[in-house]
Amino acid sequence: MNIPSAVTATKETAFMGSYLDALAMVERLHRLLLDVIKDEFERVGSLEINAVQALLLFNVGENELTAGELKTRGYYQGSNVSYNLKKLVDMGYMHHQRCQLDRRSVRVKLTPKGRAVREVVARLFARHAEGLITQDILDAGSIKDISSTLKQVERYWTDQIRYIY
Repeated sequence: MNIPSAVTATKETAFMGSYLDALAMVERLHRLLLDVIKDEFERVGSLEINAVQALLLFNVGENELTAGELKTRGYYQGSNVSYNLKKLVDMGYMHHQRCQLDRRSVRVKLTPKGRAVREVVARLFARHAEGLITQDILDAGSIKDISSTLKQVERYWTDQIRYIY
């Protein structure tokens, strides 16, 4: 009577294959997103910042944050956040100021130059959203399902980091 265990093993193997495919797709999509942003900045003739920095500016938006808050809010994933923030401040895309309460901490916000970059990215994303709808690639329900599923995976992974030693 090994049939149930054989069926379970087959399902687990199939799930594992699909899971690994999904992980590879997430990684490819992130790299592709950065390429799309880079191409947009090349198209508009703005080559001073890279795609990671442009996406960082987009995600900061009108907020005033510390580098730590950028990471905890999920706006920036990377070990070189301080490097990119320093570069963006030096190039005039962000303003920085020491926190009054904790002098070790620096708060950043966009300058008008940074808001202009954010607007380029916002227009790009708006064009993409419109194209996905008009070309019947995604509808409101589909994108909601994708987002919901990705949030569930994010919560699971976060729990793994926080609660599994």
